Amino acid sequence: MNTTQWIQSLIGERRCPVIPIMTHPGIELLGKKVIDAVTDGQVHFEAIDALNRRFPQSDACTVIMDLTVEAEAFGARLHMDDNEVPSVVGRLVSDRAGVEALAVPGLDRGRVPEYLKANRLAAQHIGKPVFGGCIGPYSLAGRLFDMTEIMMAIYTEPETVNLLLEKCTRFLTDYCRAIREAGVAGVILAEPAAGLLPDDLCRDYSSVYVRRIVEAVQDDSFAVILHNCGNSGHCTPAMVYTGAKGYHFGNKMDMKAALNDCPADTLVMGNLDPVGVFKMATPQEVEQATAVLLGECGDHANFVLSSGCDTPPEVPFDNIEAFYRAAERFNRGREL
Repeated sequence: MNTTQWIQSLIGERRCPVIPIMTHPGIELLGKKVIDAVTDGQVHFEAIDALNRRFPQSDACTVIMDLTVEAEAFGARLHMDDNEVPSVVGRLVSDRAGVEALAVPGLDRGRVPEYLKANRLAAQHIGKPVFGGCIGPYSLAGRLFDMTEIMMAIYTEPETVNLLLEKCTRFLTDYCRAIREAGVAGVILAEPAAGLLPDDLCRDYSSVYVRRIVEAVQDDSFAVILHNCGNSGHCTPAMVYTGAKGYHFGNKMDMKAALNDCPADTLVMGNLDPVGVFKMATPQEVEQATAVLLGECGDHANFVLSSGCDTPPEVPFDNIEAFYRAAERFNRGREL
């Protein structure tokens, strides 16, 4: 598909597009566990497909936002539980020598082939745009070096950090090319750790590298959507510097400010709290929160209603229905 034309059509519509980052409820529809989907591309695809069949209102589908796949490919140890999102355990590298010795892995390592399989199957069988997922270079480097340690190393060992970022960017560029070749419409590149940095450091240690990925893979058939749920508004200029075709914000962000700070020809997506609203609120509260966000931002042509991040396991289906109900009510009003 021509993703550029699709984005332009979304911006040109009177209705507000709806694209939550949401896959875990599909796993539950299958009666499977999180570990089944994050280790088996067939199950992962079936979860995306099942959720789309149950809630066809979304304008696009997304794969699981699993920010451990790439670190595992480099050799990081993971903690994996039956029904929890995987997490990285410990540090893989801790000094210049370790970074210099670190090999850039191939795309046959760890669970990368299973995630590419899920992307390929979803692109082939789901009749709407599908967005893959990938971690950003600074967030990956932080998982390999330790998040606290890398923030200190920016000041004490900047050359080491930049060398690690170079290696992460090489791998992520290859991975995003493979995701593009799988046939999906684009990738949501998640760089939450960059939100811990001020704008100038976010640009120097994240956006410069993200921009290289964007320039290597983004074209009319493939869009990069940059996600930064750590940004509360302080590093939006650094995000925009990347040249991505869309920007996805977490629930800490003032979406009206984001819309003012991002180009009008890019998608600006967000930002209902995936835990506090989607998982923990009542259906009435979800519907109200969705309506409030739409009232504030829905009249902006490039706003896309979304969750603030990937929704976690065990989100009540009544809450998902309330979310779409509020969106449908708003869009009916726009059409009158």
